[in-house]
Amino acid sequence: MGSRSHVLLLIFVSQILAILGQTNSNDATALFALKSSWNNLPPNWEGSDPCGSSWAGITCNNLRITSIKLSGMGLEGNQFGDLSLLTALQILDLSNNVGLKGTLPPSIGNLKNLTTLILVGCSFFGPIPESIGSLQQLVFISLTSNRFTGPIPPSIGSLSKLSWLDLSDNKISGTIPTSHNSTPGLDLLVNTRHLHLSKNQLSGPIQPQLFSPNMKLIHVILDHNNLMGEIPESLGSLPNLEVLRLDWNSLNGPVPSNLTMLQSLNELYLSNNNLNGSIPDLTGMNLLNYVGMSNNSFNASDVPQWFTSLPLLKTIYMENTTLQGQIPVDLFNHPNLETIGLANNKLNGTLDIGTRYGNNLTLDLRNNSIQNFTQKEEYNMNISLISNPICDGTGATAKYCVIQISNDSFSSSMNCQAMSCNSDKTLSPTCKCSYPYTGTLHFFSLSFSNLENSSYFTTLAGSMMSAFLSNGLPVDSVSLSDPTVDVYSYLQIEAQIFPSTQDSFNHTSIPSIGYLLNRNPFQLQYFGPFFFTSEGYCCFTDGKKKSSHTGIIIGALVGGTVLVLLTLCAGLYAFHQRKIAKRAGHSSNPFESWDRDKSGAVPQLKGARWFSFEEIRKCTNNFSESNCIGSGGYGKVYKGILTAGEVVAIKRAQHGSMQGAFEFKTEIELLSRIHHKNVVNLVGFCYEQGEQMLVYEYIPNGTLRESLSVKPKLQLEWTRRLRIALDAARGLAYLHELADPPIIHRDVKSTNILLDDHLTAKVADFGLSKLLRDDDKGHVTTQVKGTLGYLDPEYYMSQQLTEKSDVYSFGVVLLELITARSPIERGKHIVRLVAETINDSKDNSKLYQLVDPRIGPGSKLEGVDRLSTLAMRCVNESGAERPSMGEAVKEIESILELASLSKYTEEDLTSTSYEDTTQVSLDDFYNDKAFDYSGKYPSGGMHTT
Repeated sequence: MGSRSHVLLLIFVSQILAILGQTNSNDATALFALKSSWNNLPPNWEGSDPCGSSWAGITCNNLRITSIKLSGMGLEGNQFGDLSLLTALQILDLSNNVGLKGTLPPSIGNLKNLTTLILVGCSFFGPIPESIGSLQQLVFISLTSNRFTGPIPPSIGSLSKLSWLDLSDNKISGTIPTSHNSTPGLDLLVNTRHLHLSKNQLSGPIQPQLFSPNMKLIHVILDHNNLMGEIPESLGSLPNLEVLRLDWNSLNGPVPSNLTMLQSLNELYLSNNNLNGSIPDLTGMNLLNYVGMSNNSFNASDVPQWFTSLPLLKTIYMENTTLQGQIPVDLFNHPNLETIGLANNKLNGTLDIGTRYGNNLTLDLRNNSIQNFTQKEEYNMNISLISNPICDGTGATAKYCVIQISNDSFSSSMNCQAMSCNSDKTLSPTCKCSYPYTGTLHFFSLSFSNLENSSYFTTLAGSMMSAFLSNGLPVDSVSLSDPTVDVYSYLQIEAQIFPSTQDSFNHTSIPSIGYLLNRNPFQLQYFGPFFFTSEGYCCFTDGKKKSSHTGIIIGALVGGTVLVLLTLCAGLYAFHQRKIAKRAGHSSNPFESWDRDKSGAVPQLKGARWFSFEEIRKCTNNFSESNCIGSGGYGKVYKGILTAGEVVAIKRAQHGSMQGAFEFKTEIELLSRIHHKNVVNLVGFCYEQGEQMLVYEYIPNGTLRESLSVKPKLQLEWTRRLRIALDAARGLAYLHELADPPIIHRDVKSTNILLDDHLTAKVADFGLSKLLRDDDKGHVTTQVKGTLGYLDPEYYMSQQLTEKSDVYSFGVVLLELITARSPIERGKHIVRLVAETINDSKDNSKLYQLVDPRIGPGSKLEGVDRLSTLAMRCVNESGAERPSMGEAVKEIESILELASLSKYTEEDLTSTSYEDTTQVSLDDFYNDKAFDYSGKYPSGGMHTT
């Protein structure tokens, strides 16, 4: 039977099913239009009766579709079809489907009953349609983390029932609209409690008309825009306001004195503006937990008295605010304080912290004029007095005068003793092995700053569990880990949500969890509002339902003719399913198509071997701990010796972090094609007995991060650091510009740059890498992955991965080489720290204070200015403004040649280890004939296969 006959039969059957269906015909038409244009829909979207067949994510009432919840399904598509036909629809949640793109159609204005619209973490672009203002029932709008452009539609102001408006993390421009004559504006949103417009391109002044006493606002979050003008006094009239974020704008003038009327305010963010006048007097604002006013131009002032009088204050950031005089000892008696950031001021005299300070208090007084410290011999507090007179001369070695590497971390505790999961499952906090739903919680604000205090996160996990259980969701437990304050001062927490009834969730549970998290029904202590972004879920329990039973029932109802037709269709379907099952059997082991000879060589790969599990077990002495040379979230790395005597490093994935078989195969194929002296070479792999292992050349001197730590095995002087920067840049330039197709690494960081026995740097770990094929048009649309602190903000916001994302990460590595600091230390991002320091210094004198003191005074290091400038170009927020890696190579070559010729002799180029010494000749040091951007590549240099 031909394909034309198949189509006719299917059309005939679908018409009969439609007659017998229960769903409103317009609603069914709308869903079938979506089904025809979207990919990766739930597998039980079969038949013609969405309501009667209980399609996953669909809720019906009186034969009408009232709710569509498809969060986290991995949907792909760019058409909304006839969505406007769903006139009874109340809830539309398509969040965390990065493959959904295109514009939001004006016809969305026909959904007159819509109360909730959630599109968090998709890829929508273009303007927000003005017709959204006709949805008079709307209570909740969250369009966070898309690429919407254009102005905020003034019509939103006519949504009288709106409680939550979140347009953050887009590219929205123009002014914040206010009403004028018959044109509505956001000042009419008197019932709105949450106004989130942060991380956009909004400009112009904040009109006084925007706020009024009859408004119910509790969160006004406008940070990271281009707003200018004065802070309107009308802000002080909001009686319920709890969080105010105006930081990272261009606001000027004095802070309105009536802000003290905000008696409900918990968190106040005013940093990084052009505010002037007197430092505001916050006396009486007794609910304040967090105050940030850094980097403004206030009048010179002593430490304000309200520092010591606000009973709940936990965090004070007033860096670069022209504070002067001596710090009152009473400040340290405050029972709740966790962080005091007063760097870059004019504080002087003797520091006296008394005896009643909290043990968890962190005090940052860098770049002041403090001459003495009363308790310098005995104290129990994190204190930094770097670049104060007390740290000159003999005092420079005191612990408060040196860079201290912070390792803030938290992970939900598990008392499971030595339990482990023997597959790709993950062990839950309740000691069960299952497949968790993973993602990231992004908090717009928080009341605390001590990320090492686990009680905050235990409370958060408890609140989440309470919400899940009260909503009847099959959640067993929640694990939270890796809290980090990102470059935008937002708290990010990795979350794993574990199933209760089975070892994985189904296609109904995942959207319900995503909807609950992004709907924010929580009453959270310590934490502000948030949104949730997730990774695609791996392991849905519900597979594709067979249609044969439905066919028999329908056939019985409509008679023998239809039964025959359905039987024919069922036969065709079964035949099709058998073909799919046959293909699936092969696809479960994608390596089945690869051949290997007796030595393990694979013809499809260029030099990489397929090792048996037994070979790997023997060469690592049965994976003994004495052979373990590293570990991380992925698993462990073992040193091994092959039978031929070759020393290798074996990366063994733990089961909870294993990739899918196809992804693992893709990584091997990618690695086998890379051949360059500054990229770690793949020796082989093992895919047996449920194991995924990669075998690399052994790199003896560890990671760059280890050599920049407090007690490094290797001491890296300045010119050696330049050489390492050049090596890493050449490796990345090869991947971007000479590999075919180009490769985006996606996880460039100092722990993925290894140093060999000659201290040549090699780029490693391609587990997240992506190929940039010709049809990708310069970018790859993909879920955001990488490492916090190194993650490109543009990639994070747009999900559009380009080679410039690697350039941003490389810029962070350059800043690490200069300062030896971690990317994020005690909530401060290194990019922001350097940017603030450069902006505050006319002659780079303050920049030199950030240079790692182990390599000498920054002012005497040839090229430190130029390398810092290159690093800051690399971390430009706009990828188009960043250099290519090829351009970075040329600039570092120039810096290195200048530094070598003008200052160092061959003797200076000795890199000292505590265990041995390696001599490197000057010629070898900066003349590398293997990589020449003139286009000549001598034999043995580099090539791609």
